[in-house]
Order: sequence, then structure tokens, then C-alpha cells
Amino acid sequence: MTTIRADYSEWVQKFNDDGFLLLKGVLSEDKVRRLNAAIDGILDDEPESLAYNIYNSVERHDEIASLIEEPTVLPLIVQLLGYNIQLHISHLTVRKPNPGDAPTATNSFINWHQDGPLPQFPNIGGLTATYYIKVCYILSDMSEPNRGNTKIIPKSHNRAYRPESENVREMLSDEIQICGDPGDVFIFPQNLWHSGAPNHSTLTRRQLFLGYSPIWIRPIDYKVPSERLLKDASPIRKQLLGMISDNPFNYYVPDDSMVPLKEWSW
Repeated sequence: MTTIRADYSEWVQKFNDDGFLLLKGVLSEDKVRRLNAAIDGILDDEPESLAYNIYNSVERHDEIASLIEEPTVLPLIVQLLGYNIQLHISHLTVRKPNPGDAPTATNSFINWHQDGPLPQFPNIGGLTATYYIKVCYILSDMSEPNRGNTKIIPKSHNRAYRPESENVREMLSDEIQICGDPGDVFIFPQNLWHSGAPNHSTLTRRQLFLGYSPIWIRPIDYKVPSERLLKDASPIRKQLLGMISDNPFNYYVPDDSMVPLKEWSW
């Protein structure tokens, strides 16, 4: 295994301070093209809709599954979250142009929220810890606002915050929209307040989210990974799919040999 080392201290500090990172040009044009071709095939098998939320998307195509251990992103996630981690969730969101906000089965927008279970993650003094981190691969032109962009409240992960309105249609004084080009990556923790705005443009929004959590949290998408994902899997992929031991105690206290990503932690 090749150990990837770089100085991520500036990114880690910015993430901890602001609650998000926007990394430019992470994926090549060819990788974006191949991912979009895979998504085209996935959508061909779905009922026609203005909006799609497709969970466990790594199971739907090998091109998407290849992002599980994306070498330009995963080392940074290890620095942010630690080495004893797994793939927590993967979901594809597609929002076609919907200037009239027509209602859809999967919603063209999502109101302001923090991610997490019901009723909620534990909090102390109104603050919730970071339990998992999402990586959003931007696969369509979202360089301008109001294209179904993700809205966020910067720094809201670090303070006892609640928006004055949870209705995404109402602009908040401290909100920003994440704008990016195909191939850019947006990274944020589950405790950052965020929302998915309506798409009032003529373009289709495509974003692919992969989330990572400590391996002792139950993943959202599956109980055990499929044989297809495990076929010829590297030690790192096996760890990220939660296949480290038959003993559940090792999810909490793993041997070093079970968590090869430890070599990426420094």
C-alpha cells in the first residue's frame, strides 16, 4: 500500500473554522464525463421524474464505486475524521429545471437542516459534534446560484444556531450558495446547517455525495456490502466497507492490521 502524505493543515483549519471546503478541479474532465455516462444509465432505469435521490449509489455502477477511495480526497478525510472510518452513505441527487417549484416525489428542494438520526444526535449546550462528513462531487455546471445549489450557513457547526426560518425559499442573512464547476468537490460535516434549493435555471443539477463516519456507527445504505463491491477489493476498500473483523468489538478497538488507513494518519 502506498502511503499518501501531504500538508493538509491549512485545509483542516479552514474546515474546522468555517464548516466546509470547496476544492477546485479535483476530478478530471474525463472522469466527470464517465461518471455522467454512468448516471445516464442509472436514470434510464428510473421512472421519469423532475428530481431523484438515489441511495447506495456505489452499488449502481463501478464508476461511482471508484470514488470510495478517491486518492485526492480520502487522505484529507482521514485527517479530518481519523483513520478508523467507513463509507457511511452514498447518494446521487439530480434536479431537473423546475422554475415553478412543481411538487415532486423526492422534492426539488430540501429545507434547512442538520443531517442525522431521529430524534437527533446528542448535543451539549446546543452544539452537536461531527459524527460524519460528506463529500459532494459536483458533476454539472453549478458555477452560478439558483441552479439547485446547496445552501449553507458557514460556521453554524460551531455554535448553538438555529435558522430564523427553516423554509429554504426564505433567504437568510447569513446563508451562501455553494457554486462550482464539474469536477469540483464540496466537503462538509453533518452538523453544518444546509439546504437544497430549488432549481430555477435551464440546467440539470447533478451532485454525488459520499459520506464517511467512524466505523462504529451503523452505515445508512447497507448492513453488509455486496459481493460485487468486495470482489478484488483492496485492504483499504475492505476497511471502508466495514469488513475488518468478525468480532464487533474490533469496530471500537481495531488492531492496526484491520485499519490500513492508519498509515495515512499523522
